[in-house]
Amino acid sequence: MKFSFLLITLSFVFALQSSAQDIIKTKIGDITIQPITHGTLVLTYNNKTIYIDPYGGSEGFKDIKKPDFILITDIHGDHLNANTLDGLDTIGTQFIVPQAVADQLPEKYKDKLTILGNGQSIHRMEFYITAVPMYNLPDALDAKHTKGRGNGYIINMGGKNIYISGDTEDIVEMRNLHNIDVAFVCMNLPYTMDVYQAASAVLEFKPKIVYPYHYRGKPDFSDTKKFKDLVNKGDLKIDVRLRDWYKK
Repeated sequence: MKFSFLLITLSFVFALQSSAQDIIKTKIGDITIQPITHGTLVLTYNNKTIYIDPYGGSEGFKDIKKPDFILITDIHGDHLNANTLDGLDTIGTQFIVPQAVADQLPEKYKDKLTILGNGQSIHRMEFYITAVPMYNLPDALDAKHTKGRGNGYIINMGGKNIYISGDTEDIVEMRNLHNIDVAFVCMNLPYTMDVYQAASAVLEFKPKIVYPYHYRGKPDFSDTKKFKDLVNKGDLKIDVRLRDWYKK
């Protein structure tokens, strides 16, 4: 009886853990997507692991393979977070960052860095990574995110293009994207954009799958269900996936 109960309990725990991950099939191997918190996620492909904007403390990564790559989009503390980085095992990890982030990283990470500016690309292992613009509108010197300071990223793995928006509004560079298989799109005011702007941009560049992320703002959460309704009202073919990025 105790053994049966243990099996049921383990199955339930495994189901909870599995539900936190999504699998994207490719002809070469599976891509695993794991939300962590806010603008932080982990991608795995062919036993290689990418952490994007690790934030929220290293405890959030305790059951996840150490990173082969860390991509950081911007200098703000919910993207470049020294406390979280210090708690991670980054031996052998390659960092891909914009210059503004490189300037603020501690000296101990300097030999791990590849610096990309908007429009630049690199090929590392099985990944092609391109830095794309992310900024606020209007593009002004006093904007919360100025053009050229931070990077969004397009990561090609297994023939799939995965777009990470970073902190941006519905800029023309995002609207002009094409052949995006999976998109992570931010939507928190007053730092990025509202759900109407985000939905309008998504309906223009038409990713096959889109995840609203980075959606906690002031004074409350963005209405991601409204975002889904707006997108699917315009295009039912776009798979809008709502996940809980703020589990307590």
